This record gives sequence, structure tokens and C-alpha cells, in this order.
Amino acid sequence: MWMRVLLADDQPRVRFALCVLLEQQPGLKVVGEASDAQDLLVQAQATRPDLVLLAWELPGLAAAGSLPALRKVCPNLFVITLSGRPAARRAALAAGADAFVSKADPPERLLATIHDYRCR
Repeated sequence: MWMRVLLADDQPRVRFALCVLLEQQPGLKVVGEASDAQDLLVQAQATRPDLVLLAWELPGLAAAGSLPALRKVCPNLFVITLSGRPAARRAALAAGADAFVSKADPPERLLATIHDYRCR
């Protein structure tokens, strides 16, 4: 069974790197990419992902409003927020993200977080 993943980051290089990393993992399939909050909601509705990798600094995110809107579109969605600022962890989790991974962490940290979610 495939886990459908939507990538949301305004940096094309980050989305590309995530896509390459995830497509190498058995059972993961990247179903879409978004570069801003509006595109994220459109892509989520169109692709119905199981998991969103969400850049906390995504343009237009207005975190407190976008996560509930995203969950309204996909109620069982698991959201892992990503940020280059480890201090954003508290705000992301308080806003409703399921997990947080720093962009400075090695890729194995992100993969372990995804694995932990899949094993629930």
C-alpha cells in the first residue's frame, strides 16, 4: 500500500531534494508539490495525500488558519512541518502539526519520523 505524500515548500531545490529522497523509499509516492498556501490547499483537495511535508515558512501559510483548512480538506492527514529554524518547532506543534523536523537534521531523521507515522 502506497503512502501518498504532498510536498509544500516555496524553494524548488528543497522540493526536488525531498522528492528524490522520498521516491527512493518503498511504499512512498509523491503525488504533488505546492509552492504557497493557496496551492497547498488546491493540491491537497486534488490529490488527497496521506502525508504533507509542510515548510513552516510557506508563503501565505498564516499557520493558525491554514492547518485547520488543510485538515478540513483531508481529515486524516498527517502533517510534518519542516523549518530551518529549530525554534519554530513549538509554534508548529501548537498550531496543530503532528511532527516537526528541522531542515538542518540529516535525511534519516525525516525518514524515521515518516516511518514512525506509518507504524501507528
